[in-house]
Amino acid sequence: MADLSMAMIQGFIGGSYFLLIFSIGFSNGKFFSNNKWVLSSKEINFPYPLGLTLLHMVFSSVLCLVLTKVFKVLKVEEGMTLDIYVTSVIPIGAMFAMTLWLGNTAYLYISVAFAQMLKAIMPVAVFILGVAAGLEVMSCSMLLIMSVISCGVMVASYGEININWVGVVYQMGGVVGEALRLIFMEIFVKRKGLKLNPISVMYYVSPCSAICLFIPWIFLEKPKMDANGTWNFPPLVLTLNSLCTFALNLSVFLVISHTSALTIRVAGVVKDWVVVLLSALLFADTKLTLINLCGYGIAITGVAAYNNHKLKKEATQHPAQYIPMASSSSASNKQEDVER
Repeated sequence: MADLSMAMIQGFIGGSYFLLIFSIGFSNGKFFSNNKWVLSSKEINFPYPLGLTLLHMVFSSVLCLVLTKVFKVLKVEEGMTLDIYVTSVIPIGAMFAMTLWLGNTAYLYISVAFAQMLKAIMPVAVFILGVAAGLEVMSCSMLLIMSVISCGVMVASYGEININWVGVVYQMGGVVGEALRLIFMEIFVKRKGLKLNPISVMYYVSPCSAICLFIPWIFLEKPKMDANGTWNFPPLVLTLNSLCTFALNLSVFLVISHTSALTIRVAGVVKDWVVVLLSALLFADTKLTLINLCGYGIAITGVAAYNNHKLKKEATQHPAQYIPMASSSSASNKQEDVER
């Protein structure tokens, strides 16, 4: 009996790490083989980041509806009301749309590696907005951590050979949008006692984000697409691109369900380094310098310290949830990677 129990535990652990490795690999593969190449004028040449993001959201909305309501293979958390949707989901969906739109647009101007380096500033944006909203408390330790991350990002930016400030502005706008989304999740959802897993967030937020993207697409990108005569719309490529995006979200959902918050945070740091290093090998516009890598290393050190601080805080506030099996708190920690 003991041997059987041990075998089950080992099988569970092995399956968990398989899912983790699959998620990291699939995440990197998705970006390297899809978004950058789809948008690049040297590859697929579909230079419409707003349209691409809109397609992702529509595809995600339809698939969520089919999987949860038609085939019923996934479950959506109950408790959503019209009041919560209007006052909470719509602001979150708007910020989510802003994040994806600006983040994808940045790929037209800067390399994948540099964009990933700039994303390291995310904890700083979340913390500053959290302090302004009364969700975080300023302390000497957190001030030091934020300073280390900021310093690292500035050094990495200084070492960028082909820096494009338009791309930097777009990427920073995406970071601010993501930080606002996380703050809104904390204020509008958690304080109302509504617990949503990642698939539920996709189910409720994707349609709202699609509508938020559709309006600017009509005015900003549709005229350009019409002016070109043909939309240069490769159906198979864009369908596979959208399918990969949705599959990535599901892999994140499975990882959250089978691993701990600590494992997810460590895996996030590993994934960031893999993105930076592999993009230097796969994309011709990526030229890493020693200053780049040193600056990014400093920023990642600060991110690791931030993660450690947050984990200790969560373990103190919710000791019962800080166990190897994932809880709902793990889902909220990982949500910042969903759809990116």
